[in-house]
Amino acid sequence: MLHIVRALFVGICGALGVAIGEDVYKSPWMGLVIGVGTGVCSVALELAFTRRVASVLSTLMFGLLVGCLVAFFVNLALNLVVPIDPKDHPMASTYRTLGVTIVISFLSILTILHMKDDFKFMIPFVELRREGGGQKPMILDTSVIIDGRIADVIDTKIVDTQIIVPQFVLNELQQVADSQDKLKRNRGRRGLDILNRLRKSKGVQVQDVELPGVDGVDAKLVRLAKTLDARIVTTDFNLNKVAQVQGVEVVNINDLANALRPVVIQGEKLTIKVIRTGESAGQGVGYLDDGTMVVAEECAGRIGQQVELTVTNVLQTSAGRLIFGRPG
Repeated sequence: MLHIVRALFVGICGALGVAIGEDVYKSPWMGLVIGVGTGVCSVALELAFTRRVASVLSTLMFGLLVGCLVAFFVNLALNLVVPIDPKDHPMASTYRTLGVTIVISFLSILTILHMKDDFKFMIPFVELRREGGGQKPMILDTSVIIDGRIADVIDTKIVDTQIIVPQFVLNELQQVADSQDKLKRNRGRRGLDILNRLRKSKGVQVQDVELPGVDGVDAKLVRLAKTLDARIVTTDFNLNKVAQVQGVEVVNINDLANALRPVVIQGEKLTIKVIRTGESAGQGVGYLDDGTMVVAEECAGRIGQQVELTVTNVLQTSAGRLIFGRPG
């Protein structure tokens, strides 16, 4: 889409150049060259701007626009309340108007620069949609932050889109961390530690989003994701289902972890430590380094021992992958 807009801009510049060249220079070809050259140079300058430079320039322009608009009404009020007779002071009114405009524009620009994060949701999510190279942003829920694996995924640099942590998710984390239940309290504090780690990563932002009329963190996550055309990152099975029913894309960290586990095929050899007995008679149970459960047949009497197994079957269940093997 951007390439189409750029091509149209160059074409319009060329058409204007032809008209101007024919009228001024009596040479439409010279006008065409000048018009197309101007358009191409403008596009090249636009491409040379980094996203950060463009963001700062747009902020300055917006601040200047707001400042001039406010200054216009302030000067209008001053002229009514404290009028200046141009006959007595011919330049006083001009100086006052110019001074008020400069001061208010300066203050407006500084205010927007200092509070730009608070303005992101006032201009219907424009900045959120643009960051991340045009890809859909990812919204983290409480469960995936407490889980912690998302921080390791982000550290690998494989995620190149914007990561959003809504303020209401942070509030829920704080409530869990303040819980009277020791287990919940520890989970909440772990989540806050993970969040502090995430905030140091580029592209991760905590956004103060207001969603009036929406109750519950899950409902707010779904509404926000639909508004931003974003994806929800979670480990919560129920949130996963609710979001999918409402047409919101979900990234489940458990599915990602299962997809990245090493492939094991029948007949392959592997070694595990049997740590407990299985559900059926004679079975022992151990785990691979990635947490995959291995059921070892005829190993119930070898608890605590390292056993070499030959894989006999691999099952993919809703809880993950399950491997069966026999000694030998």
